[in-house]
Amino acid sequence: MFLFCVLGVCGCCGALRPRYKRLVDNIFPEDPEDGLVKANMEKLTFYALSAPEKLDRIGAYLSERLSRDVARHRYGYVCIAMEALDQLLMACHCQSINLFVESFLTMVRKLLEADKPNLQILGTNSFVKFANIEEDTPSYHRSYDFFVSRFSEMCHSSYEDPDIRTKIRMAGIRGLQGVVRKTVNDELQANIWDPQHMDKIVPSLLFNLQQEEITERSPSPETEKEKESPIELTERCFRELLGRAAYGNIKNAVKPVLMHLDNHSLWEGKTFAVRCFKIIMYSIQSQHSHLVIQQLLGHLDANSKNSATVRAGIVEVISEAAVIEASGSIGPTVLEVFNTLLKQLRLSVDYELTGCYESCTSAGSKVIKVHEERQLQEAVIKTIGSFASTLPTYQRSEVMLFIMGKIPVPGMYPALGSANTGFEGSRMIQIMLLKSLLQVTAGFQTTNMLTALPSSFLDPLLSFTLMEDAEIRLLVLDILISLIDRHDNQLKVLTDISVLKLKMDKCSRQDNLFMKKHSQRLYRHVFLASKEENSSQGHFQSLYALLGLICVELANEEVVVDLIRLALALQDLALTEESLPVYNRCAIHALSAAYLNLISQLTTVPTFCQHVHEVIEARQKELPFLLPEDVFVETPKIPEKLEKVEGEVLFSQAKIAETLGGSGYNSERLATPYIPQLTGVSCSGKIPDSSI
Repeated sequence: MFLFCVLGVCGCCGALRPRYKRLVDNIFPEDPEDGLVKANMEKLTFYALSAPEKLDRIGAYLSERLSRDVARHRYGYVCIAMEALDQLLMACHCQSINLFVESFLTMVRKLLEADKPNLQILGTNSFVKFANIEEDTPSYHRSYDFFVSRFSEMCHSSYEDPDIRTKIRMAGIRGLQGVVRKTVNDELQANIWDPQHMDKIVPSLLFNLQQEEITERSPSPETEKEKESPIELTERCFRELLGRAAYGNIKNAVKPVLMHLDNHSLWEGKTFAVRCFKIIMYSIQSQHSHLVIQQLLGHLDANSKNSATVRAGIVEVISEAAVIEASGSIGPTVLEVFNTLLKQLRLSVDYELTGCYESCTSAGSKVIKVHEERQLQEAVIKTIGSFASTLPTYQRSEVMLFIMGKIPVPGMYPALGSANTGFEGSRMIQIMLLKSLLQVTAGFQTTNMLTALPSSFLDPLLSFTLMEDAEIRLLVLDILISLIDRHDNQLKVLTDISVLKLKMDKCSRQDNLFMKKHSQRLYRHVFLASKEENSSQGHFQSLYALLGLICVELANEEVVVDLIRLALALQDLALTEESLPVYNRCAIHALSAAYLNLISQLTTVPTFCQHVHEVIEARQKELPFLLPEDVFVETPKIPEKLEKVEGEVLFSQAKIAETLGGSGYNSERLATPYIPQLTGVSCSGKIPDSSI
């Protein structure tokens, strides 16, 4: 009788338990391997939808059961509890959902804190499902700080078993992705873009992005998403994070990348750093690209006294990023970009010549490796070219003027080398900046040469053609060629004239005005540059290319006449300047012959062509070393001494004036020898020139 009463009381108490607890208990089977009791789960879901005010209690009770099952290592019931929570979250979008979510997040936190990898992965999967749910009601006090920290830790897992380690890391990545999705567009949540969060999220993603060797996993019936490698998943997550970054968040998203590359010495390898910033540039909104470039430039400045390999790595990344950046979107501080790069060039030259970063007398100063500084200089020059290629013509003209203003020109601009580097420092800076200018002019095309190349640019540039330094003169000639060649005719001019297919447009009004203003200055500098004793094969070939391109790109009838006069004046120069080396005199003869041959075929005046052809044939028979085929080669075939050249191997100014005069050209002007007007003092201090 007593036993019956006890059982009756117990049964009565069980019936008095709250309905939500009974419904929760009923979803758990006697054997956890049987899984969630679906019929009872449907009843619980219906009850939660019918009585939403009970939802928070259901969550609290499920959380209590889960905590008890975790403590007792009853992991089967833990999985059932989480599955039930997931289904309730998906089904319920009522005003009481916030209290239920707090219970849910408490359970996820409990699983993530467990030592068992399977529980950590289970908790992460539930959190990711929750992150994809759009809540109908706002939450004012929810915090995700713990989840950012815990998922970041999982991304760095060092678990012994490689397969389990990979799964934990991938769970951490998915968890971070879920946190970002849940918070990035919710103004009521803690700002995920704050440095305290970005300093954990970004390095965790980069750590997994650089894990290039992935242990092969045994095939298993997983979904395609689970088969995704950590690197692929990380890159997708990183791209998603960057794609959501607004204008004000770019800095906080990029700064941890810079710090990670610094801390792990990843600039020197370049490959990973370039890959990271390619992902960044392709992922962020295009109008924000210039912000990334500016951060990279600032970081380059901050590392001015770091090793050349580190600076070269940063410069390489800037170069790659500039190519990706949309044309003309460098932002409002275009000249600041070039100013920073030119500053790095100057610093590198100083370091190379002084041999140290600080005062060489200071203790512990680093030793400079010259070859590394040279590599850095080439990288900076390449980057300047990459930037310039993204600019419209008007901005590129501004950059050309800006660089020209930085080049030290004796007598015009002060030397920019430091006190410790002296003349050699100024010379090296001149060379580096002229190389930079050559990069900027590559592919430069303008319909109005007069506005694109004002006197403030041309005057100092042409003055360099008269300097004693052969390397500087050659760079200036290449720059002039690059500026004038608007139809890619340079290589054609240097090939066999008879098979040329030159693009010749009618000289525009703007080109006529340009030549009217600057032609005599150009001719004068070509003539005087030919007299330099230390000129080499490259100089004379560049002079020929320059004359040929002026003829093809900018010539009208008056220009053609003056160019022929200049070519004949060069022939006279080779005859009269006996103090010049034999090679130079032969090269000047060859330059004159090559140019007259080109211009005769372009003018197509039969008698003029015949005269030029006759002189060339005579030289081929008697003096082949006065033709480009024997002179403009690696091993020129020239005599030890040049005997007096006269007779039929010389071009006759009188015959040329007569033949062209009959075709409408100004015969009186053709018959007048070309004499450059020499007044003033040149920048080299030895050849006077009125243009300086």
